[in-house]
Amino acid sequence: MRRVAVLGSTGSIGRQALDVIAANSASFQVCALAANQSIELLAEQANRLRPPVLSCGDRRLREELRKLLSYDPDALLEGPAGLMAAADASDADIVLAATDGMDALRPVFESASHGRSVALANKELLVAAGHLLCARARESGTRIVPVDSEHSAIFQCLLGERMEDVRSIVLTASGGPFRTSSHEQMENATPEQALRHPTWSMGAKNSLDSASLMNKGLEVIEASRLFDVTADQIDVVVHPQSIVHGFVVFADGNVKAQLASPDMKLPIAFALSFPERLPVAWQAAQEQLDATKAAIGLTSATSLSFEPVDQGRFPALRLAYEALRLGKTYPAVLSAANEEAGRAFLQRKIKFTEMCPLIERALQAHDAEADTLDGVERADRWARGFTRDAVNSRFGAPA
Repeated sequence: MRRVAVLGSTGSIGRQALDVIAANSASFQVCALAANQSIELLAEQANRLRPPVLSCGDRRLREELRKLLSYDPDALLEGPAGLMAAADASDADIVLAATDGMDALRPVFESASHGRSVALANKELLVAAGHLLCARARESGTRIVPVDSEHSAIFQCLLGERMEDVRSIVLTASGGPFRTSSHEQMENATPEQALRHPTWSMGAKNSLDSASLMNKGLEVIEASRLFDVTADQIDVVVHPQSIVHGFVVFADGNVKAQLASPDMKLPIAFALSFPERLPVAWQAAQEQLDATKAAIGLTSATSLSFEPVDQGRFPALRLAYEALRLGKTYPAVLSAANEEAGRAFLQRKIKFTEMCPLIERALQAHDAEADTLDGVERADRWARGFTRDAVNSRFGAPA
């Protein structure tokens, strides 16, 4: 029985993780749940799973949550202290980091410092401070297993291999809803169109990043951190079917690929159960097997196609490679500026095609901070303020 703390339990990844856990109740026990704002959903999850530790965004929400609970948890906290308790004071064996942004930075570091396994689904944290987190994990012997489908694919392809034999890593991108759109169509795109992903069911943040291909840029930086490879060893190709999730090219010319139907519960289950593999218990096993066979063309004619990224229409990938090569706190700035620019687009303050110019401005204006946790947090705050000011002044001088 593994004890699991879920940070970000009401988000897309968190909800799917709880489905996986509920379908494998003999293998997992939820010891902590943390969410920010979705109090009614958090209360429903808590009343069903009855974890001893709960955390939410602030004191007002904590009192609302208390009224909705049908039991008395051992700890009902809020804010940073609540996240820290959920991650580190709940006696978790595994911490699933599925929050957005940087709120879980310190709690995840503490978990890694104390030898707890981390199932990592937080792109921003790994992009901004992944080099520090992975170094801490190596020092303490902590296992970090990625939850992103692409990094889960690479992780699985590398099992049993020597890193010195790896020539390159190839991440696949669906291309998002604007894969075949013109620049003019993208300029006039609405939030509703940007969030209409053709193959994956994700939250708004990840869906928007997929539309701009910034998600793939962030994943390039994540791959560099997780697998200790350089920018020049990471490639990206567009694969509209979203069946092949990643390749590893070896020095002898052999290539490994990982294939699966586009279902986030698969990498979630792998991350929670590693080094074992769970049966597909959240739906009929034969149904999942049939879906996987159909997806990879075993039951019908299926084409798997690949094409290069058009970096003219999707400049986000170029910006991510630049931030990775600059190093220090530039990836943190990229991630934070992207989040603020995306929020502005979803609020209809800027156009879809104005997001990347905003991010590039932040990268150009940034003076690198010290490469420490404090430096990463300062860079994150600076980039958010810079980007919000730029949005408010509509690309004029920051206020």
